[in-house]
Amino acid sequence: MEKELEGILEELLELLENKKMKAVKAKLASMNEVDIACLLDHLPKNHIATVFRLLAKEEAADVFAYLERDQQQHIIDSITDSEISGIIEELFLDDVVDILEEMPSNVVKRIMQNTKPEKRERINQFLKYPKNSAGSIMTSEFIDLKKYMDVRQAFDRIRRLGRNMETIYTCFVTSDNRKLEGVVSVKHLLLSNYEDKLADIMDTNIISTSTHEDQEQVADLFTKYDLLNIPVVDSENRLVGIVTVDDAIDVIEAEATEDIKKMAAVTPIGKPYMKSDVFEIFKSRVPWLLLLMFSATFTHMIIEAYEDALTAHVILAAFIPMLMDTGGNAGSQTAATVIRAVSLGEVQFVDFFRVVWKEIRVSVLCGVVLAAANFVRIAFFFSVDTTIAATISLTLIATVFFSKVIGCSLPLLAYKVKVDPAVLASPIITTFADTISLIIYFQIATALLGL
Repeated sequence: MEKELEGILEELLELLENKKMKAVKAKLASMNEVDIACLLDHLPKNHIATVFRLLAKEEAADVFAYLERDQQQHIIDSITDSEISGIIEELFLDDVVDILEEMPSNVVKRIMQNTKPEKRERINQFLKYPKNSAGSIMTSEFIDLKKYMDVRQAFDRIRRLGRNMETIYTCFVTSDNRKLEGVVSVKHLLLSNYEDKLADIMDTNIISTSTHEDQEQVADLFTKYDLLNIPVVDSENRLVGIVTVDDAIDVIEAEATEDIKKMAAVTPIGKPYMKSDVFEIFKSRVPWLLLLMFSATFTHMIIEAYEDALTAHVILAAFIPMLMDTGGNAGSQTAATVIRAVSLGEVQFVDFFRVVWKEIRVSVLCGVVLAAANFVRIAFFFSVDTTIAATISLTLIATVFFSKVIGCSLPLLAYKVKVDPAVLASPIITTFADTISLIIYFQIATALLGL
């Protein structure tokens, strides 16, 4: 936490120890809901429910939505059924669905038992959508208008319903059977005359998504079109909900975290690092470490096959780590760049040959510079035969070439067969690069040194 929050935490703990609950309540009233959630996350468990009960009803619901899942579960286990009902009624529907998807079945059962029938029915409908789909992250709290309304009537409806809506900045124009017909922003309404009809001022060029669209694709729409929210429609173009920008940001963060972990050969756990126990972290890492360790068998076999060459020119062994590292680094650079371009929609499989051709040219430039620098370094500092220096330099050019081609090809091929490109990132590509660099090295050495 930041120093300011650390100071507040110490102050709250002192007030709680001295039973000064009014002072604690006054302190909380002056704080932002996100900061309160952060403080609760760092409080001892015996104080969490006590502090939470001091919050006003609406504020408590907002704070609850920002808490980590284990803290939410602890609070639910610590409060009464009526208090649970009050929190659930104040929460927006998408937040309730997110909470239920992560909670144990016994906690879900208790929450649902204390939810009003109407909201429970809507929650059950949302829970039927596939996980990580637009339907699973959307909310049904939005303002819908009719195209025959004028601006004055639209404002009257916004004032009447807006208090219970997650957002009112964009309103959606629907037909009598809920089909999406247009979009109008509050800014546009404010700048229009009260007598103007929505049919005349609404935007009919609508960016929308379907309930079963992958959440990552939905988040990409926010980035591409700079939207605050996106309407979600069913197969008959009926408006069933909206995805808001805060949910899109959560998706982008979660997907980026998952990709980073996969690229580092770590299975995503789905929990913050400090909330994951040692055994969970162990399970997420050890399978990949085992796989990569056994994959090194190929490099061992190659070195063993050229044992005679190494015996004749022992100096060759000294440069193996440098060649393998350079190949792995070159492949990882390309893979990271291409994977990011794929995730941003900048590159697709149809661009395969263009990407490969670009990386070929980059690899030649990089390889020549590295080879020249190493030839000079080896010739002057190692005092070895120029033939050996040439062997290592030529190997560098070929290693960088093949590593970069592999680094751009594998992610695109993975994307084509609908496998997450991040899975084929740095560790796996490095293994390929290591193997290829050794084969090239010994082949060139055999040819030039006559082994």
